[in-house]
Amino acid sequence: MSTEHEQQVTDTLERLHSADSVDQVEAIRVEALGKQGWISQLMKTLGKMSPEERQQEAPRIQGLRTRVADAVEDRKAVLEAAALEERLASETLDLTLPAPITPKGSVHPVSQVMDELAEIFADLGFSVATGPEIEDDWHNFTALNMAETHPARAMHDTFYFPDLDADGRRMLLRTHTSPVQIRSMVANGAPIRIIAPGRVYRSDSDATHTPMFHQIEGLVIDRDIHLGHLKWTLETFLKAFFERDDIVLRLRPSYFPFTEPSVEVDVGWKDVNGRRVLGGDGDAPGHGWMELLGSGMVNRRVIEFAGLDSQEWQGFAFGVGVDRLAMLKYAMDDLRAFFDGDNRWLTHYGFSPFDQPTLSAGVGART
Repeated sequence: MSTEHEQQVTDTLERLHSADSVDQVEAIRVEALGKQGWISQLMKTLGKMSPEERQQEAPRIQGLRTRVADAVEDRKAVLEAAALEERLASETLDLTLPAPITPKGSVHPVSQVMDELAEIFADLGFSVATGPEIEDDWHNFTALNMAETHPARAMHDTFYFPDLDADGRRMLLRTHTSPVQIRSMVANGAPIRIIAPGRVYRSDSDATHTPMFHQIEGLVIDRDIHLGHLKWTLETFLKAFFERDDIVLRLRPSYFPFTEPSVEVDVGWKDVNGRRVLGGDGDAPGHGWMELLGSGMVNRRVIEFAGLDSQEWQGFAFGVGVDRLAMLKYAMDDLRAFFDGDNRWLTHYGFSPFDQPTLSAGVGART
């Protein structure tokens, strides 16, 4: 029996030596050392032997097993090394090819437009001011000359909190960024030239309104400020933002409690392949007027609420929806998509983090 087993080992080692693939080596290993392999069956016979026989045969059978197992590992290592050498010789890396496309994030259009607006107004000498989104009703309404009976204070328009602040004032989610203007005047006095971008909240929801949206307001307080300064600032801002020199404004009398006189600002536009494109005189053939933002000279009562002398200081203010500016510039037709988190929409309308808006290169990455 021992001679027969030695011959089996010799045959197995020869087959291993001539094997030319790892799969063949594995098949030979299973045939000899697998659960039903002939060496494994020999190991099982040890349990049926007497102690004397087991003491004599066990070292021999274990020696056979070790010789085959070592030969399997050696041959497998040789074949794997040869396969790696073949791959290294045949596979090359073309360094002139572009790198593979990897998933990447994008800048939301609202964030992009915020950066564009900050770039434009920084060039005009404005600084960016911020304030809390949870406000008290004095900063949000009273200091802006909005009476206790003003409709904007109604529960169905404003998100109120049940808590009061330390001074007993009602707390709410701010309905505009105008409180930042009050806080800036109180903290810094005059002269002042700021923009106040940020999130605001109103109880409204449809295709063009959401309970939360983004707004940017501007404020200038200085000596001898008049309506002409306001018109020039808005024209310069809109021409830079839409990157068109043919922006035409129409100022219509209006009413806001925090400005006097107050004006609605309309912009000329025309339909181009189903898209509203701003530019041109709204009274020209094929054109029309679109209301875009509200503005006016700061009411003297607001200046006085902020602790300034309205006989010495005058100013103007304006406000516009950032989301609406994004929709007009980049041809978006549904405000609700801004907040859906749909990756397909973000991929289409999003901006590269490297497309930083600059006045020299153009504030917008697209036209």
